[in-house]
Amino acid sequence: MSKIALITGATSGIGAACAHLFAAQGYNLILLGRREQLLTDVSKHLEDKYAIEVKKIVVDVRDNEDLSYRLDTLTQQWKKVDVLINNAGLSQGLDPIDKGSIDDWDTMIDTNVKGLLYTTRIVSNWMIAQKSGHIINIGSIAGKEVYPNGNVYCATKHAVDALNKGMRIDLLPHGIKVTAINPGMVETEFSKVRFKGDEGRAKKVYDGLEPLVANDIAEAIWFAVSRPAHVNINDMLIMPTAQATGTIINRK
Repeated sequence: MSKIALITGATSGIGAACAHLFAAQGYNLILLGRREQLLTDVSKHLEDKYAIEVKKIVVDVRDNEDLSYRLDTLTQQWKKVDVLINNAGLSQGLDPIDKGSIDDWDTMIDTNVKGLLYTTRIVSNWMIAQKSGHIINIGSIAGKEVYPNGNVYCATKHAVDALNKGMRIDLLPHGIKVTAINPGMVETEFSKVRFKGDEGRAKKVYDGLEPLVANDIAEAIWFAVSRPAHVNINDMLIMPTAQATGTIINRK
């Protein structure tokens, strides 16, 4: 059987770009996402174009019970995952800490931190059993620095940064690689989700600059995965040329 990559948040953006790139490299895919129709469309397109197998799982990574059931009931052959891409994540709101929405905080913490943990706990055990595997965690520039009104989102990505290091230590004896991919500004659904569907506000985020696109990040992930067995890319920070830090941007 071909190698297998499991990708969370696979219906759009970086997740979908990774699915396309790994399919082009001959990987079979386990794709997780919340939006059933989008997941079906992506899966069918990849199966038809690349003649690979796709196992699609409609699930919210925040729901540990449902996630565990759906992954545990996969056949043993599908549990031979070579690459896990923990991509599911989001930001909600852009408010100072005293005006933040508790619902927004819960959504970010439950998705960005707990969802990543739930998925990793299951899949890392499969990798331990086969004594190999590579875990890719999608972080952010927000996990390296904190910017105004980013408070809880930045905290969740700082948590991911710490988890990268913890996972790398804990899984070292089992021969499992752990890579952190930390993008700056990437034009995906991210800003639209942050501003809860306000497309006008979302578009202004990228005014006057050329941001990264999802495929830029997918290519960086593939670079890390395709290194020789004795090489691990621990941490990669990827920015558009027009961005120096989380908040210093050259707009024209």
